[in-house]
Formats: sequence, C-alpha cells, structure tokens
Amino acid sequence: MNNKILILVNCPVLEKTYEIFVPVGKKIGTVINLIIKAINELSDENFPTNVNAWLYNKDTGEKYSKNVTIKEAGIVNEMEVIFL
Repeated sequence: MNNKILILVNCPVLEKTYEIFVPVGKKIGTVINLIIKAINELSDENFPTNVNAWLYNKDTGEKYSKNVTIKEAGIVNEMEVIFL
C-alpha cells in the first residue's frame, strides 16, 4: 500500500477518532469526501453526508487547502488531523 497512508481523523462532532487509510496522491477536497463517507459508515450513519468540512493540522491548527494533495500538504502516516 505505497499509495495510501493511515491517518487518525479526530471528529469532535462525534467525540471520536477514526483510523482511515487515504490515498496520498488525491487532493484534500476529494479525501474529505472519502472521510465523510467512511465516518458516516463507521458511525452507523450518525454523521451527515452533506457537510462542508475541512481538515486541520492537530498541532498547529492550520487549515489544509482543498486544492493540494495529501502528500503536498505534508500529511504523513499515522498523523492526527482534526475534521470539522
């Protein structure tokens, strides 16, 4: 799985953190849609799929641009991000 990494997605709305594999070559906007679907499925459909969510760096609070790839954003394996 060289083209995917495992990230920890902290979802304050549900007060849970999820381990999700994401493709490093996809743009963050696309990955956000994948995360929404995954969290919705993992939470027994308790997460709305029509949200306008963003990813944030847990350590710095920086909001990641939706137009860069996971790799370009510097997100690495087992990194925790905040999903709001």
